[in-house]
Amino acid sequence: MNDETAAADIAASSQLRNDHRNPGIGLDTAMFEGHGVNRSAAERRAASLTSRRSVKKEWQAAWLINAVRCIDLTTLAGDDTAERVRRLCAKARNPLAAHIVDGLGLGNYGLTTGAVCVYPTMVEHAARALQGTGIPVASVATGFPAGLMPLNLRLEEIRYAVDQGADEIDIVITREYVLNGEWQALYDEVAAMRAACGPAHLKAILATGDLQTLRNVYAASMVAMQAGADFIKTSTGKEGVNATIPVSLVMVRALRDYLDATGHRVGFKPAGGMKSAKDAMNWQFLMKEELGRDWLEPDLFRLGASSMLGDIERQLEHYVTGRYSSASRLALA
Repeated sequence: MNDETAAADIAASSQLRNDHRNPGIGLDTAMFEGHGVNRSAAERRAASLTSRRSVKKEWQAAWLINAVRCIDLTTLAGDDTAERVRRLCAKARNPLAAHIVDGLGLGNYGLTTGAVCVYPTMVEHAARALQGTGIPVASVATGFPAGLMPLNLRLEEIRYAVDQGADEIDIVITREYVLNGEWQALYDEVAAMRAACGPAHLKAILATGDLQTLRNVYAASMVAMQAGADFIKTSTGKEGVNATIPVSLVMVRALRDYLDATGHRVGFKPAGGMKSAKDAMNWQFLMKEELGRDWLEPDLFRLGASSMLGDIERQLEHYVTGRYSSASRLALA
């Protein structure tokens, strides 16, 4: 790929990222009630995705570069500061060290991460640091991570984050609605959050580790999409069990079924517990095999992680130089 082609691909991807929306449909329980999920089959399929292939050398490097484009570089710590957020944004603008970029021949590629994700009070700092870059600012909201706040306060938090400059809002659903099968309540909640987002894209966090069954995961995915979610996301990263390939497979199959039924494309974001370059490869394999090439673009696929980028950078440095460096030599996110 030459530099001009690469730059054109990035520009096209950024335009898709800005324009793509899911308008939603009315609640249709027939699309998920009675839909069985075979856990053993899902686990076998997930295992085959991650164990039957070996991608090496320049092909591995290409997959890892694409993963960088799809990372939501994230800081969601209680001791976040404006300076930490600015440092994170600097890493998002230049996710790989200069000698790695040069060694890969990506000098004119304009490589960045897919977004920067922060708390609402940090959005203003991120928006200023990323102004003019085209990198979206994502904000968690709605009482993240538990979501156990009155709805009016959760909606107000969304509006606050959007007013501060957030381009994307990662909301959390009320898990009780899923566990009790209260699908209308869940639909109304997500639809209200979608309306509060205005022009900002909505990513619905299902907190799948709390939902008990894969059937619940499928149903919650479908209701969130019907209510207008632009992305469905596995986890907050704060649950005991976060993103797993079997759960992600069920969500991805829901995406495919929703597309077949409505013609609307919805994005997917695994998050929580993903730390390695191997993880980045595995989730991309899932998207490519289940949904195709379109779902390897940041307008439809994100990886919710930060430490993952460090391992990807080390692997790409090894590809360029033939040796691994200490992680301390690479800039921290």
